[in-house]
Amino acid sequence: MMEAVNVLLLKLRKLLHSRGRTRDEADEAIQEAFLRLQRYRQDRHVQEPEAFLVRTVINVVADDGRRRSRWRPASLAEVETLRFSEAGSAPDDVVLGQQRLRSLRAGLDQLSPRTREIFLLHRVEGYSHAQIAARMGVTVSAVEKQVAKAVLFLTEWMDRI
Repeated sequence: MMEAVNVLLLKLRKLLHSRGRTRDEADEAIQEAFLRLQRYRQDRHVQEPEAFLVRTVINVVADDGRRRSRWRPASLAEVETLRFSEAGSAPDDVVLGQQRLRSLRAGLDQLSPRTREIFLLHRVEGYSHAQIAARMGVTVSAVEKQVAKAVLFLTEWMDRI
């Protein structure tokens, strides 16, 4: 039984990897697909669970893509209008600040949609970990891990510039 599950997990990861998903993104989509299968089975019989899971992970990824393409918090747009230097600063300082902001934005775009959303809710919108957890239906620990993951990634990202 476990061997069959492991083979199925490998198939699903390979499918999602071929669609450009990272291992973490694939694992999140697979977890969501298994949850949907479990919920669906409460009321109905599923004749082909593997086919159901394949179709569901494809749908989860498609939903994620649609959500990613339209989700942009207003406060993030406002960040672009913030001044990173005092009036009368040297032009080089202004250009450097603009470059760092563009780099930060590019780094944010590299995060998974879920990690980016949690990070922005916490750091830009000012939500507490508990508020984010309640809003997203996850544990506080999961939120803390996502924020830490984003901070670590963005710190390393910005150090490379």
